[in-house]
Amino acid sequence: MPEIANLTTHRRGFLGRIAAGAAALGLGGLVAPLEAVSQPRPAPDVSANPEFEAWLNKITGKHKMIFDIPEPNGGFGFAWARVFLNTTNENYGTTDADNTVVIVLRHNGIAFGMQSPMWAKYKFGEFFKLNDGMTKEAALRNTFAQVKAGELPIAGMAVDELAAKGVLFGICNIALTIYSGMFAKQMGMQAETIKKEWIANLLPGVTVVPSGVIAVNRTQEKGCAYCFAG
Repeated sequence: MPEIANLTTHRRGFLGRIAAGAAALGLGGLVAPLEAVSQPRPAPDVSANPEFEAWLNKITGKHKMIFDIPEPNGGFGFAWARVFLNTTNENYGTTDADNTVVIVLRHNGIAFGMQSPMWAKYKFGEFFKLNDGMTKEAALRNTFAQVKAGELPIAGMAVDELAAKGVLFGICNIALTIYSGMFAKQMGMQAETIKKEWIANLLPGVTVVPSGVIAVNRTQEKGCAYCFAG
């Protein structure tokens, strides 16, 4: 490795000296190309996942917040997202469309990103210790998926309502992979089959991101303030 570093340094110095010589000889047309070659080139910051980049590029609001949900925490992350939008609008005269809220579902929070049939089939309520607020038993449905009058403590905090207001939802691919493997062992199924079924049954507006932690990082690089919601 030291030999490679020295070779690179010598190469840059050699090309720099050629550029200087060309300038002295009046060969100005050669100077710029030679100087460009002699300069170190930073690695391009390009993701191999265009869907993830497109998701990130939707973060354009005047006020931006990311709610990180690694644990269910009773669904409070959804309530806080609605409260952030409501109070921002009331205090700064904005609308939901003027602001950006991101919700990242990772680790034990991933069940909130899936439709109710998956909760019934895989018993997410029992596995993740989530009770149905109506029955007080282990939930067999995603109680935060769609609007149910009087069921949620704050109006407009259901996933479908938030998505309709422009809230971005990301779900961790690593967690989907790990948990589908765990369920596969318990149920005698193929992990890849379970994961494909889960992804096919994500709630509308939920995007698979490479990992929850990279989504948390990149959303902050895009200007989102951070709120731990789990």
